[in-house]
Amino acid sequence: MTLTKIKGRAWLLGDNVDTDQIISGKYLRLLDYSEMAKHALEIPRPEFASEVRPGDVVVAGRNFGGGSSREEAPQVLKQLGIACVIGESFARIFYRNAFNIGLPALVLKDATKNIYDGETLSIDLESGEITVIERRVRLQTSPIPEIMLEILKAGGAVARFKSRRHSS
Repeated sequence: MTLTKIKGRAWLLGDNVDTDQIISGKYLRLLDYSEMAKHALEIPRPEFASEVRPGDVVVAGRNFGGGSSREEAPQVLKQLGIACVIGESFARIFYRNAFNIGLPALVLKDATKNIYDGETLSIDLESGEITVIERRVRLQTSPIPEIMLEILKAGGAVARFKSRRHSS
């Protein structure tokens, strides 16, 4: 698996999963992402943090990551090893925060109708192709723009900025 090719198990969520459901504000005082991550998605999926495996994929409905602008929301997902978030739509600040920390996010119409919980997904970020392995279903979304791929490959926006600054 390369950075632009992902294979992992789908964790299905519904619409309007906000940042407080991703990581409740009461855990922000922990100040340690590995400790915070133990509580990720405990409202909609109590088993999530203990059962998620590196490379897994969150598949959500509409307006994923709405609510506050807390950067901890995508960070705890990445901390747990989530390789990609697929959503029918995203709150803009969550979408940008995800890329800023190096977590890819793909918009896929009807994602929650076409992908079932626990299925294995093969994702090509460069082509935008998502394959549901068990059913051999191919879904197409827009590929991630080159500038966003550069940010992901660098490990996030800050890492990309630092690498470009040092290479000049």
